[in-house]
Amino acid sequence: MTFLWSVNYIFAKIAVREIPAVLAAGIRTLVAVVLILPVYLWQYRKTGNLGWTRADVPLLLRLGALGVALNQAFFVAGISQTSVAHAGIMISLTPILVLLIAASVGQESIGAIKLMGMLLALGGVLMLQMAPSKAGSARLMGDFLVFLGALAFAIFTVSGKRVVDKFDKITMTTFAYAGGSLMLLPTTLWYSKSFSYANVSWQAWASVLYMSLFSSVLAYLIYYYALSKIPATRVSAFSYLQPLIATAVAIPALGERPTTSLAFGGSLVLLGVFLAERG
Repeated sequence: MTFLWSVNYIFAKIAVREIPAVLAAGIRTLVAVVLILPVYLWQYRKTGNLGWTRADVPLLLRLGALGVALNQAFFVAGISQTSVAHAGIMISLTPILVLLIAASVGQESIGAIKLMGMLLALGGVLMLQMAPSKAGSARLMGDFLVFLGALAFAIFTVSGKRVVDKFDKITMTTFAYAGGSLMLLPTTLWYSKSFSYANVSWQAWASVLYMSLFSSVLAYLIYYYALSKIPATRVSAFSYLQPLIATAVAIPALGERPTTSLAFGGSLVLLGVFLAERG
């Protein structure tokens, strides 16, 4: 899951070179719905159980709005205005946000080792900023938009943990993208009116397909499975690996050069994740 989401940084950067960021996010969620629906229908035919009642629909759609619509719209819009390294730094704040939100509602406790691990990993992620990037100049607005995406996903993670045992992962993923696509549909249709799809290259379309199939459907199925097995903060701690993996992939894909700061920062990230896991 972490690897799929890390590589998504690269494909997102490629996609938004030719497709407006908000439109790319909308297309991504629509394609994801098309891909996950056959899986959901197969499960329904197999079990004969919808997995939800009418009273559950508002909650499932709200989770979709947080974990898909807002998270992905902010992320794609933000990464179009900042670098892979900066986006990774903002996403790395997710475990801290999850911990604070979960602690505020009584789901988790903040232990000294866990806190030390998260702070150490955050220091490693910040060190990655020292590595030069050719993926595009970083802007404050881009960083802020990605941070808002991280905040939406943190709220989604804590809220999803409360109901993850009630719904199966296929049902939750299907509703997540159904709710997300409905929320983004007005802006998707608005941008589509004046956008020339014929001018989009196959590379950009392939990037959108990757964002829909691998980093959306497959990664979210893994994510819900992980949430059902381990605490939310432990799941989110793996997001510290995303900047390391994304930056490593960006070296050949986007022409970024490895540096000493990258090596030291990556080592701190790995150590911090280990400590956060043990905490």
